[in-house]
Amino acid sequence: MASGPTDGSPGSAEEPAGPADESAGPAAGPADGLSGSTDESVGPAPRPTDGLSGSTDKSAGPGGGPQAGHAHRATGWPEARAAARRAGIVARTGREPLALPLGRALGQVLAGPLPALADLPSFDTSAMDGWAVAGPGPWRVREETAVLAGHAPAAALAAGEAVRIATGAPVPPGTTAVLRSEHSRTERSRTEHSRTEHSRTEQARTEQPRAADPSAEHLPAERLSPEQPPAEQPPAEQPSTGQPSAERPAPAHPAPAHPAPAHPGPGARPLLHALREVVDGQDIRPRGQECRSGDDLLPAGTAVTPAVLGLAAAAGYDELLVLPRPRVEILVLGDELLTSGLPREGLIRDALGPMLGPWLAALGADVLATRRVGDDAEALYAAVTGSTADLVVTTGGTAAGPVDHVHRVLDKAGATLLVDGVKVRPGHPMLLARLGTDPARPLHVRHLVGLPGNPLAAVSGLLTLAAPLLAALAEPGAPAEGGAGSEPRTPVPYRVPVRDEVHGHPHDTRLVPVVRRGGSAVPLRYNGPAMLRGIAAADGLAVVPPGGARPGQELDVLDLPWPPTAGAVPAQGACFT
Repeated sequence: MASGPTDGSPGSAEEPAGPADESAGPAAGPADGLSGSTDESVGPAPRPTDGLSGSTDKSAGPGGGPQAGHAHRATGWPEARAAARRAGIVARTGREPLALPLGRALGQVLAGPLPALADLPSFDTSAMDGWAVAGPGPWRVREETAVLAGHAPAAALAAGEAVRIATGAPVPPGTTAVLRSEHSRTERSRTEHSRTEHSRTEQARTEQPRAADPSAEHLPAERLSPEQPPAEQPPAEQPSTGQPSAERPAPAHPAPAHPAPAHPGPGARPLLHALREVVDGQDIRPRGQECRSGDDLLPAGTAVTPAVLGLAAAAGYDELLVLPRPRVEILVLGDELLTSGLPREGLIRDALGPMLGPWLAALGADVLATRRVGDDAEALYAAVTGSTADLVVTTGGTAAGPVDHVHRVLDKAGATLLVDGVKVRPGHPMLLARLGTDPARPLHVRHLVGLPGNPLAAVSGLLTLAAPLLAALAEPGAPAEGGAGSEPRTPVPYRVPVRDEVHGHPHDTRLVPVVRRGGSAVPLRYNGPAMLRGIAAADGLAVVPPGGARPGQELDVLDLPWPPTAGAVPAQGACFT
């Protein structure tokens, strides 16, 4: 059946509903995804005697049975979503987590909790550039290289000592606080100041000619440098000329013009002063401040974001255990589809092939391939039974037209129909089936979602059946069907008042594209089953109960898996076909 904008085949019309599909009675009200469900498994449809001969004797009217002699049993919309979720829970059994390197884990889902493999931080570390200090100030600055990140910690500090430290460096033992550089000042001690003045005096005297005054030749020993012995006294009457005399040779090592400053002793170290109060422990990140080894950092089911990757690396991980993404294969059916160019001579562009892969990927699936099969029952059977995907998605062929082969293919493949038609517009002829077990992989449960061929009807099928199934399939620790906690937990759509009146179906739920503006949902009028103009501008699909909705009435809204639109509401006229 076509997967482009067409609705002309028998049994596929979305509006209005024919008598056959109304016989089931009124559908339930607005879905909340939590309502219980009777057993929707109707079992394999009776096989036609001609196998896959493509018999055209299917005269059922709109909404009629999938094949001759088969009683069609449409399921209510909320019950169909619950059945899809249960199917995903069943398929979760036996799926083993994958170990992926951090570089490949982005966008995955944690298979279990993430315990810390080390304390964070793993040692006491400085939170700021500045000074590691011990005890109350002022502090004597220890003259050594600053303590840097990535280097071994410095020797222990004694009370009253300080040492330069960089952000992220391990604090030396004995450190009581880190004093920020901008909150400190240093000064030389008085002893160092006295020694510096002495050095300057000696420099000035050695650069001057000797004085004529004989007393200048007799400097006190305490004014000399500790390393310089007393000078030998020259004759008393010989004046200094500034030149070496025959009786007194020139010094072998004249004093340098700029002698090196004297090195202060242990008591001459600079002093560090705080410009504001210092509190014990300030600007120190103590070991284990963020977590201790073994603490659960994140729960199972957490999406792996860039921040999660950073946390995992900090906590010591090289790889993460993640849930395998559900693998999906898309089969696009229909001989009338073009993959390029303009529509012509009864041929239409394939709208679903380019749309479904990215949409399913946004729902968390790993899309293996999008294949075009055409209206060939044998080719469809081979594609369905030969697929290794967890979920096969077909487009078109789910109604009762002459080339609608999906039901007969499922019958021959031994599949079990779980949902065969849904009381929703558009998208009434959607279906969900559990495929036969692969003997080589007995625990591998596979499913098929059959979408209608009309584009908006296919979107309805995605959100009704594929999305709940994929969400349950990718959920960590989902219990088996019937076990504890196996009740449907499909998230309840949020409720928003609708701004305008919305026409509804007499008996079925209706999904209508809307945008959110000013706290209200604004219906978009291009919402016919073959149209994409409305959904392309939409933020979500409003769930309209049978009979419609009045202005201001609150409706459930299903979000689309991408950010909402912004700007003015697109100008759209009323159009429903």
